[in-house]
Amino acid sequence: MQITFMLNGTSVTLTEPTPTTTLLDWLREERHLTGTKEGCNEGDCGACTVMVTDQTGHAPLNACILFLPQLQGKHITTVEGLSQKDAPLHPVQAEMITHHGSQCGFCTPGFVMSMATAHLNGDTDYDTTLAGNLCRCTGYAPIIRAAIASEEHPVPDHLHHLALKTPEILPERADGAAPQSSDDLAKLYAANPDATLIAGATDVGLWVTKQLREIATPIFLNQCADLHGITQTNTHWRIGAMTTIAEVERTLTPHFPSLGSMLRRYGSTQVRAAATLGGNIANGSPIGDGSPAMIALGATIHLRMENTHRELPLEDFFIAYGKQDRQRGEFVEAITVPKQPYTLHCIKISKRFDQDISAVCACLNLPVHDGTFGQTRLAYGGMAGTPARARHAEAALTSQPATLTTIQSAMQALTHDFTPVSDMRASADYRMKVAQNALLRAFHSINGTATDLHEVTS
Repeated sequence: MQITFMLNGTSVTLTEPTPTTTLLDWLREERHLTGTKEGCNEGDCGACTVMVTDQTGHAPLNACILFLPQLQGKHITTVEGLSQKDAPLHPVQAEMITHHGSQCGFCTPGFVMSMATAHLNGDTDYDTTLAGNLCRCTGYAPIIRAAIASEEHPVPDHLHHLALKTPEILPERADGAAPQSSDDLAKLYAANPDATLIAGATDVGLWVTKQLREIATPIFLNQCADLHGITQTNTHWRIGAMTTIAEVERTLTPHFPSLGSMLRRYGSTQVRAAATLGGNIANGSPIGDGSPAMIALGATIHLRMENTHRELPLEDFFIAYGKQDRQRGEFVEAITVPKQPYTLHCIKISKRFDQDISAVCACLNLPVHDGTFGQTRLAYGGMAGTPARARHAEAALTSQPATLTTIQSAMQALTHDFTPVSDMRASADYRMKVAQNALLRAFHSINGTATDLHEVTS
């Protein structure tokens, strides 16, 4: 495998690198660019944040769970490359000094890279942008003041033109275990059905950095162009398996605002820019937030093994904990979501608001016509060994009056749908109460009562 990318304006070609070497380790150990820090080494603290540029734009990513083959054809900017030699500091760096935004300084490079990427993108939603960066010393107030002050300064020219440099210098080429299309992937995976498919690596990365596992046969999917992106027809959206959560959020939020609000709490900005919807679903986690939302929307999953294609309702893909309806050598190609009116309510409950795993994720599709509930679809994560529909509660709602009494009946019916377990995130009783109250919250929202805690004021 040969990998070519840009690093701080210089072309880099690596021949036969160890595929599961992380960008963080390579920067620090091979290039001695130690401004990129190792904090948690699992994509939570943001100390390792770098800016990654390709033809889709500029994104902050966690270098600690970004493998070298994922860099093919991209431009990487580290904190050392923000300002050119003998040039003034980047506006974000200068304002961090002016506003005393750094104390111990360990987190500072990661903050600066997140802020510089936001500065380049014109993104001023710092509560969201910086949710994936952790500071335990200075606190966020002076850092956010620095970000706001930097808005007055122009983007340095050498950063503004990164995207223009990339296609001229870098060939879109990678070989070995980096197929170029779904056809290539189908052949390669059929010949190596025990291989590990790596999409965004936000989960697999932790196998390497935290569990110290050896990935014997990794297959990197980032070069499969036809697995990326969202297309639409008059009836549905087709979401390629390699489409990032960030792109799903951008595309579907105008149609399903509640879904967008939930996805903005899916990991951090860095994680959403790397994690893929296909990877989230194929992983089969009972607490993955993507699956309940897609199930509630009536999504279909599209699978492929060699030249055989099949599809099934997404809820049928999950069989039991750790088991999905996917054969050896079969992979997720896409997810399709039917177009529909906005009747979806997504409610994520976790100990922290930002960047936390759900205790319960309730995605409730509750259409109301002439005072009567239509065909409802209620999907939950965290309530069973798989993401699952609440069939008894659906039956208690569908074709019934859209009243509080009906909702209360559905809340009781949930006890026949799930037998949740207690673990470190929540007790079984708490999970059931939260799942029931989600229905009540959605009902009040339908009737015009403000239920979002970020919008309710005394």
